[in-house]
Amino acid sequence: MKNIAIIGGGIIGLSTAYYLNKAGHKVTIFDQGNLKDNCSSGNAGMIVPSHIIPLAAPGMISKGIRWMFNSKSPFYVRPRLSGDLIRWGLKFYAHANHQHVEKSAPVLKEISAMSKSLYRDLAKESDFHFGYEERGLLMLYQTSETEKEEIQAANLANRNGVEARVLSLSEVQLLEPDVQVKARGGIYFPGDAHLIPQLLISNLIQHLQKRGVTIFSETRVDDFMVAGQRVASLQVQQERPAFDEYIIATGAWSGIFCSKLNLDLPMQSGKGYSFNLQDVKKNVRIPSLLLEGRVAVTPMGTSLRFGGTMEIGDTDRSVNMNRVKGIVQTIPKYYPEMSVNVPIPNQVWNGLRPCSPDGLPYIGRSSQYKNLIIATGHSMMGLSLGLATGKLVTELVNETETSMDISPFNPERFN
Repeated sequence: MKNIAIIGGGIIGLSTAYYLNKAGHKVTIFDQGNLKDNCSSGNAGMIVPSHIIPLAAPGMISKGIRWMFNSKSPFYVRPRLSGDLIRWGLKFYAHANHQHVEKSAPVLKEISAMSKSLYRDLAKESDFHFGYEERGLLMLYQTSETEKEEIQAANLANRNGVEARVLSLSEVQLLEPDVQVKARGGIYFPGDAHLIPQLLISNLIQHLQKRGVTIFSETRVDDFMVAGQRVASLQVQQERPAFDEYIIATGAWSGIFCSKLNLDLPMQSGKGYSFNLQDVKKNVRIPSLLLEGRVAVTPMGTSLRFGGTMEIGDTDRSVNMNRVKGIVQTIPKYYPEMSVNVPIPNQVWNGLRPCSPDGLPYIGRSSQYKNLIIATGHSMMGLSLGLATGKLVTELVNETETSMDISPFNPERFN
């Protein structure tokens, strides 16, 4: 049994704690927030083995430049004088090509399929409910340009063993009998799933506490004490607690935490927003992505969650209502019978997604510090890849063979 510190209590930290605890280790989580208002709780709740194309992909540069000049667009890079942002942007540009996509697709498929299988097991075996359902995912498009891109993506998915079906509007409408859909067509991924993230997070926290995991919320880790090639202890307020292993799972703040150890981890945060409609009488049945507006739509019981935007910036959590208006204006273009008002700011959730420049997560041991593991950088896929990441980290701690080759996720791949 090892005594392990996890810095960060989002879905990656909690999933890691779940499997470490199951393996018999003593686990302590430190989080600077309250754990219930993190990037994991307000997201779209999608478990998406279909998402095998990384964020760094062909076309993202030109779209990003086009969208940057629209205050309501789904993608935005906040201009600022930042060496970190410039370096990140250059690395992103270098990876936004077909070769990177072809190389990344199989490994993203493997970790995504693994994670979905673990979520299915958790839903069957756990003593708590989190709204897990396997209804698939609809990618809806309205332009011929997007249709062409999505058919190419569907072909890539099918080549990699992920089932994708190209549907006409009438075929889409058969899957959505309760709401009118306006689209040129769609891609249906029957293997995807969804859940209610805030329910998962709150119930997982309770489960871990019952099982003896110690959780310090609203507790900031200020620094790391180092002895040779090992992390010796943490600086937490006036205390210096020591552990056998240390895991950095601090999401968008991971680059900052790694810099305390003189480790370079290229990272930018991608802010996203979401809000809910309550007591929806005629609800969407299948989670969908409204592609031209990059809006995610997920049914969660009798409510409906809308989410979107990727606002590349620092760790600022303020709400940009123009971005929210962009989400609201997209909805009736696809669901013409759906009347959605712009929510007031305090009804809008926002979270910071940790974005690596190549769109792949960071999962692995540090070569500089033998008892340090990094697990972060999942971008919009944190929830989807959470359980698989937790299991892989636990295998690293146990010094057993990992369930898959994690070398593509090497945290030091940009060094």
